[in-house]
Amino acid sequence: MPKMKSHSGASKRFKRTGSGKLRRNKAGRNHMLEKKSAKHKARFLGDADVAKADAPNIDKMIGR
Repeated sequence: MPKMKSHSGASKRFKRTGSGKLRRNKAGRNHMLEKKSAKHKARFLGDADVAKADAPNIDKMIGR
């Protein structure tokens, strides 16, 4: 049987923490930033946890 291949797009977008949780980047910080206030842009900083419902599918894509 051939090796399982990870989904390269998913492996770039998601990372696993030391405790095993999945983290993702927040959407909205890529373009049209001139019209967004500094307060609005600050909300996009940092990572967020992946929803529990989505975690099993992402696990498969990143090869766990």
